[in-house]
Amino acid sequence: MVKINKAKTPRTHEGAKGRAFAPEQQLRRALMNCMLWEDQFYEDGVSIADRIGALVPKVKPEAVAAMAVEAREAMKLRHAPLLVVREMARHEGHKALVADTLERVIQRPDELTEFLAIYWADALGPMQQRKTRAVSAQAKKGLARAFAKFDAYQLAKYDRDGAVRLRDVLFITHAKPKDAAQEKVWKQLIDGKLTAPDTWEVALSGGADKKETFERLIAENKLGALALLRNLRNMLHAKVPKKAIAKALGEMRTDRVLPYRFIAAAHHAPDLEAELEHAMFRAIEGHERLPGKTRLLVDVSGSMDAPLSARSEMRRMDAACGLAVLAREIGDDVEIFTFSNDVKKVPARRGFALRDAIVSSQPHGGTELGMAVREVDQKGVRLIVFTDEQSHDRVDAPKGVGYMVNVASYQHGVGEGDWRRVDGFSEKILDWIIASERQ
Repeated sequence: MVKINKAKTPRTHEGAKGRAFAPEQQLRRALMNCMLWEDQFYEDGVSIADRIGALVPKVKPEAVAAMAVEAREAMKLRHAPLLVVREMARHEGHKALVADTLERVIQRPDELTEFLAIYWADALGPMQQRKTRAVSAQAKKGLARAFAKFDAYQLAKYDRDGAVRLRDVLFITHAKPKDAAQEKVWKQLIDGKLTAPDTWEVALSGGADKKETFERLIAENKLGALALLRNLRNMLHAKVPKKAIAKALGEMRTDRVLPYRFIAAAHHAPDLEAELEHAMFRAIEGHERLPGKTRLLVDVSGSMDAPLSARSEMRRMDAACGLAVLAREIGDDVEIFTFSNDVKKVPARRGFALRDAIVSSQPHGGTELGMAVREVDQKGVRLIVFTDEQSHDRVDAPKGVGYMVNVASYQHGVGEGDWRRVDGFSEKILDWIIASERQ
């Protein structure tokens, strides 16, 4: 008879001996890299969302709430934190924290309607029938508090057609305005009489000339940094003069823009690389230094080359290149290597030249992470690995201080021994490393 009472060894998707994690760490891994319901290279988005739902009741309520807030505020994720709060509303031990958590994670008016769409997503029938389904008292309370945070401009900007509208949220929650002025705004919202905001989305959806609209918004300084970067391709297609775009890039606020944003923008507007690179270096100026000697090991395997979502052209490799650019600028002594089927040292370049060197360093094949760690890890050198962890081979314990930065939502990771684990590809990674080592 075949013996079946055997411990099951966790495996990565590439077949290496993996590392299983306790529920809290599993939830962190799944959540911090999750573009909700978007497929990743090895797993479909529904499976990842289902795993998040199954893990929430296994983790202490306070830890789940804190994780949802961190995913929204530090990782800038919008939809996955809403799913976490919806799952909290299902479980008796977590319900008491729903209102406070929901108020905190909702930071745009459209997230009010998105939460209700998620709340009713598992109900059958048309959305109009689902809207009769009761919403928990804690969820109503959180939505009502969050609704009161937004002014007329914000509500008008995000009062869009959809199965769930902002006025539906008001009717369901019975939110109370804080004063007469807000009461007036809410009545205008219900009646569909809010003044449309002067944004590029509103102007273009109304049929305005694209070239004239972008030129006017640039001249009036009404395009924020991210809106400017995301619309570079649209501006170039609309024949907005390159000189005007370059001037806007030179004057934009860069204090909250990360290197990978400029890298992603350069995919759409290669003719503006010089201006984008200059703005990227301005964004890094004054950043706290990363002391000592660092080796950054970047995964360039095929799975890192996949887009983050169906509607995004940004790849995990772009985020890795952004981290490398930042590390090169703020590190006292930084060496950068890539790994896939081989290990390659990257020339000591900066900016977009460093990005190009990383991407072209070798073919984007398998994930021989164990081999790469054994080759580059040294005592007395900080090792930072940027990877989705789906290695073909066993990954040994670090010889010194080793950071495993996981950039995917997969259940099992790798790494024997005392790796310091970071989940997600936020700009805060190097800040966290600097702060943790200073303590």
